[in-house]
Amino acid sequence: MFLRRGLRRRESSRLRRVSDDWIRALPREKGEIFEATVQHWECAFAMTSVALDDALSMRARGELVCAAQQAELSSVLLGRLSDSLLSFCEFLLARARTLEEFPAVEPLNAAFFRGSTAQTAADWSALLHQIVFAKRPQFVNKLKILSHTIGQLDREFHRAVERISQSDQPAESWSLLDSLHYDFNTCLHEAEIVLKSFLRILPAAQLPAFNFAADTTPAKRLRLRPRLSRAPA
Repeated sequence: MFLRRGLRRRESSRLRRVSDDWIRALPREKGEIFEATVQHWECAFAMTSVALDDALSMRARGELVCAAQQAELSSVLLGRLSDSLLSFCEFLLARARTLEEFPAVEPLNAAFFRGSTAQTAADWSALLHQIVFAKRPQFVNKLKILSHTIGQLDREFHRAVERISQSDQPAESWSLLDSLHYDFNTCLHEAEIVLKSFLRILPAAQLPAFNFAADTTPAKRLRLRPRLSRAPA
């Protein structure tokens, strides 16, 4: 009984710290980096969303060739954003080897996702948080699971677009795109929360290096999607 109460108090304290990290304003220079990075990510996701919405509208009107083209565009745009987010996670994982202080993080919540891929990842995230209490492994586990989930959602989105363009556009593939888009958006917001918590504990002297890393996608990760075949009208 006393152990359970202690765990509940510890969990409540941790959640309050994560919430406080999100609500409280960052110092000016850190706040500028946060806003610039989030704006870049949000703009990229907005373009992906517009392309997908156009594809769904065209499909509803029976314009299948144009719908497949717009779906392909949304896949390319999502891939570029995925690269940016994965690079961000890789940078933080590398920094975790030298940090003396670590931000508090929360596990992914399966209730915030629609698809099985992200929900399964969230279940693992929650399980690891229940058995690991030190901040460093919690932080590392969160980044690894978030990074893996982002990459997997991106790959599944691309495969669904391929099926649409190479077949008679099965309805389940279109529904999958909508679900994957929703789950990717949740991962994006998770990355934004981690970013703000990380900036809060990052020494001011290291801000210039982080700003460069946050705005730069390594050349090895840049890629163009293969051109997809066109679906018949």
